[in-house]
Amino acid sequence: MSLNFYKNPIICADYSDPDIVRVDDDFFMVSSSFNHMPALPILHSKDLVNWHIINHVFSSLDLPGYDQVQPGKGVWAPSIRYHDHKLWVFFSTPDEGIFMCHTEDPWGEWSKPHCVQSALGWIDPCPFWDEDGSAWLVHAFAQSRSGIKHKLQLFEMKSDGSALIDEGTIIYDGTADLPTLEGPKIYKRNGWYYIFAPAGGVETGWQTVLRSKNIKGPWTARNVLFQGNTAINGPHQGGWVELDNKECWFVHFQDANLYGRIVHLQPMYWADDDWPRIGEIKDNNAGQPVLTWKKPLSISNTDDYTIQTSDSFAHGKYGLQWQWQANPQKQWLTDNNQALILNCYPLPYRNEQQTLYFAPNLLLQKFSSFQFTAQTELNLNAEQSGDFAGLIIYGERYAALVISYYNGEYSLYYRYGWMKDSGKVDEYREKITTLSSPNCLFKVTVGLNGICQFYYQEQNSEWQQIVRNFAAGKGKWVGAKIGIFASTESKQNSQGKCEFKYFNITHI
Repeated sequence: MSLNFYKNPIICADYSDPDIVRVDDDFFMVSSSFNHMPALPILHSKDLVNWHIINHVFSSLDLPGYDQVQPGKGVWAPSIRYHDHKLWVFFSTPDEGIFMCHTEDPWGEWSKPHCVQSALGWIDPCPFWDEDGSAWLVHAFAQSRSGIKHKLQLFEMKSDGSALIDEGTIIYDGTADLPTLEGPKIYKRNGWYYIFAPAGGVETGWQTVLRSKNIKGPWTARNVLFQGNTAINGPHQGGWVELDNKECWFVHFQDANLYGRIVHLQPMYWADDDWPRIGEIKDNNAGQPVLTWKKPLSISNTDDYTIQTSDSFAHGKYGLQWQWQANPQKQWLTDNNQALILNCYPLPYRNEQQTLYFAPNLLLQKFSSFQFTAQTELNLNAEQSGDFAGLIIYGERYAALVISYYNGEYSLYYRYGWMKDSGKVDEYREKITTLSSPNCLFKVTVGLNGICQFYYQEQNSEWQQIVRNFAAGKGKWVGAKIGIFASTESKQNSQGKCEFKYFNITHI
């Protein structure tokens, strides 16, 4: 492919519900993080094609229950905006309400989450500051919590974004024409107010734009991006930016099943009728996603600016690509300058079970390609029977290759399980072999459709393949993840530890 062209997806990883903003020569992206911590990854780009994780908005969520694994809960569909020399991120948690954080330095510290409005099932908030000094917020609804669906609600807001100041108005009911209307992003251009919003559902939907001369309506809808004859299903939910040369671009996600909601970039332009056109135009109004396209007129060449995956664990620290399953705890780690050391933290009891599914101390990262290989070296220093550590592929079904310590002996086990509709977890273990040493290399290859094959290598030996393969599956609202952990089956706290020397990802 020519260096002047890019290929979709621009990010083959689960950066769900992306929103973007331009600040001078920089572009910033934020995405949903659900129950994973640290939360709200901030990505940076100079050319809209190549992105790098630079920060997270906060490290833990100070709300009841988030010290435990809460699959599918947590941070939903944020918006990012630039106003008053600050970057602002508004987000919702579906069971608690709408929150806001801001910063003057996206690489630095963000303000702590501030509750703008307590509410059940108010989701996908987006702020808007008008030229007259007024401030507004639009949001959608989660029917599972609020009993409302297909509708958007608008509020006037304090200028500092701290609270809503009126009773709110339903400004569009999409029950008949725009089912599952959600994820609104509000803008103003040429005297028109616009709300970009997805409809039709995550897997099969489309992108809609609403337009009005008055922010309170009435609003007119036009559908502007469909799957068309491409393989890019449900192209919607994202944001647009405009360059100095008036080029416009739209970032959105595609639901790629077990790989999560991967990120695409579409060309966009404004027609003479002041309606946007997105993607490859197939008729007068609607487009379809492009697979390749000429790159934006970039401000600088950043082809080596990539999403972090591999990690040398320099100075005993892990990189920004990693997240825990719940609010992180100090007792999960031991300070060390040479390697990453995870403590054997007890598996929690949940629903009268003790399984990896609800372990909060899994250190995970997103799948970063449709096919890849991951390798790590670990050394388990067990303290009591039941200590174990390993490499895991995690979702609503999961599998792990682990070193376990029982009664003075180190052994290799394959553990796998899945969450059932009943809320119970089925988990199984198979002993592979007795190990001569607690030091081992582990590797997993992830093939097309998420078919995974685990391998291990003892010192001075050849790679050995685990006979049983594994079909990775998505999690609750997220794609499959890969990572490492250390734990113990004992009810007592363990002094056992596992040293991880590196984690290498190779894309196939």
